[in-house]
Amino acid sequence: MTAYPNALRDTATMLRRSIVHIRRYPSLIFFIAGIPVLFLLLFVYVFGGTLGNGLGGPAGGRAAYLAYVIPGILLMAAAGGGQGIAISVAMDMHEGIVARFRTMAIARGAILVGHVIAAMIQTGIAAVVVLAVALLIGFRPTTGPIEWLGAVGLLALVTLAITWLSAALGLAAGSVETASNTPMFLTILPFLGSGFVPTATMPEPLRWFAEHQPFTPIIETLRGLLFGTPIGDSGWTAVAWCVAITVAGFVWARRLYERDPAHR
Repeated sequence: MTAYPNALRDTATMLRRSIVHIRRYPSLIFFIAGIPVLFLLLFVYVFGGTLGNGLGGPAGGRAAYLAYVIPGILLMAAAGGGQGIAISVAMDMHEGIVARFRTMAIARGAILVGHVIAAMIQTGIAAVVVLAVALLIGFRPTTGPIEWLGAVGLLALVTLAITWLSAALGLAAGSVETASNTPMFLTILPFLGSGFVPTATMPEPLRWFAEHQPFTPIIETLRGLLFGTPIGDSGWTAVAWCVAITVAGFVWARRLYERDPAHR
């Protein structure tokens, strides 16, 4: 009867531990947000004039490209948060902290869940920083509060998916250094989708990959929610991808965490 209250209490304790680490190293949040902000400013101010004119429609230039590129930049921020949790869980595993926790009366899943919730909070703060910079340079969504709520919900769902997958990648890594590199492919996926240019402009093999990889329907759905463009089947596809990645990441992370330390 006391299993669930104890699990919640232990999860809250592990969450506080992770938040203390975030407070001690606030520069990590700015690092997670800094790379997306750098790419945002680079693409908008260096390439945005030309790329915006190539999008078609009555509007063009940097303003049009800024509106187009924001969803991909937000996914880059989520991927950066994933890199952070991969490093955190790898440090706990390889520095003996988890082994110490195993000797204590702590719910087994509390450690991972605490890491995941803290990483989502960290990524959420980074996303707010990215949006603040975007608003300062002219980002103006055209939809209402309901659509904004849907965009925030989808962004939270994809962050959860990336976070669980990255936690598993961190657990699977043989060292902290490896863990810092394995989630980096997630940062590349917005470039290999519709995050920065329309997929129709890509060569055929790359176009096929771009249209069928997980981030493209997520980006198209976010773009539609923020600017009222047609979403079509992208919304359901985006949610399905997020749920599938979350479940796969959770199962993989839990299995890696539970296995015998002697076989790591």
